[in-house]
Amino acid sequence: MNYDLIVIGSGPGGYVAAIRASQLGLKTAIIERESLGGICLNWGCIPTKALLKSAQVFEYINHASDYGIKVQGGEADFGAVIKRSRGVADGMSKGIQFLMKKNKIDVIMGTAKIKKGGKVEVKATDGSAKEYTAKHTILATGARSRELPNLKQDGKKVIGYRQAMNLPEQPKSMIVVGSGAIGIEFAYFYNALGTKVTVVEFMDRIVPVEDEEISKQLERSLKKAGIDILTNANVESVDTAGNGCKAQVKTASGTQTLEADIVLSAVGITPNIENIGLEETGVKTDRGRVVVDPFYKTNVEGVYAIGDIVGGQALAHVASAEGIICVEKIAGHHPEPLNYNNIPGCTYCSPEIASVGYTEKAAKEAGYEIKVGKFPFSASGKASAAGTKDGFVKVIFDAKYGEFLGAHLIGANVTEMIAEVVVARKLETTGMDIVKTVHPHPTMSEAIMEAAADAYGEVIHL
Repeated sequence: MNYDLIVIGSGPGGYVAAIRASQLGLKTAIIERESLGGICLNWGCIPTKALLKSAQVFEYINHASDYGIKVQGGEADFGAVIKRSRGVADGMSKGIQFLMKKNKIDVIMGTAKIKKGGKVEVKATDGSAKEYTAKHTILATGARSRELPNLKQDGKKVIGYRQAMNLPEQPKSMIVVGSGAIGIEFAYFYNALGTKVTVVEFMDRIVPVEDEEISKQLERSLKKAGIDILTNANVESVDTAGNGCKAQVKTASGTQTLEADIVLSAVGITPNIENIGLEETGVKTDRGRVVVDPFYKTNVEGVYAIGDIVGGQALAHVASAEGIICVEKIAGHHPEPLNYNNIPGCTYCSPEIASVGYTEKAAKEAGYEIKVGKFPFSASGKASAAGTKDGFVKVIFDAKYGEFLGAHLIGANVTEMIAEVVVARKLETTGMDIVKTVHPHPTMSEAIMEAAADAYGEVIHL
């Protein structure tokens, strides 16, 4: 069978690219070895948010008296929480099936491997193989949990994010190694449900990619919630011989032994580039990622790559944007290259984190003279009414031209607020434009306007 485009991988990069290709009139097929929607929809973005919502509801119940509500007998049913999460993921996967059918995209189940001459071999689970051809092939094979040599995952006691979403029973204690978005979200989830959680971070602060003030605020909030945090710490080994786990952790003050039922390794991801035909076809890679141009074309004619297997942030929305740009270029359109400095990052713990653009430190290192404004949610009427006063908004502007360099938010629902800043930066909105834009009252989003006003000495409610 001949196609204009074959997409290998049906995650948020792959399925979005396939749909856009079909919209542009390309005869398209998508190949998936497991479940439509990929890791994000089935074992990542979506089901984790379902887990986090259950944790948040449980926290509301436990603190109902703060809102004048009396509740008796609130108890977390771990099995039911996991079941709900899986149900949400299954429903979304069925939605992708509908979208494939609606857009007349052929779905081919199996494991794909590219070959020379625009050919793609697909092996089914029964071992049979079929060959397809396409003018263009997009690799969107995603990534998996990264394994460290001293932290081998056995899937039972030392686990990755996938097992963390589907444990047969709730552990009494857990060590989370790594404090990026994945580690912090699971630390929050399990702690909220009653598991004793310890976070071990190699760097000198948690969520190390975020602005330093965000890291400090989150550490305060998590410690207040009962999570133990070790920074400048390295897990040297884990002994799983007994009933639980004994982790040897090296810190600045010496080596200590931590005991827990489960160790969750959340130290990043590894791109899935093995056994997909890169070597045989001569597709160039560098440090474990496929090398592409600004429109995701590899060095091999007709072969493209997007998502976690190329450089850039390993985020679902990045993969989707890359897929659309790639396909539009293939179809003869003239898309703009993606601006990787205007990609929002979100962590869905409580309080949430959302950020985009330069941190204060990065802006200074880039040579900017800056204006910085902050507004705490403790001064927000909506936050006070909602009982969510933890956190703040921090904005950074170029002092000379007013360019919106970056924003860093921590608090309730800030992942819903960050898009305002992303759009403002895309439209080259200045700091004073934000100050003079009327925001609705009372809302959490007012804090962005107030923080901008603070940067220019015009803040009202501080």
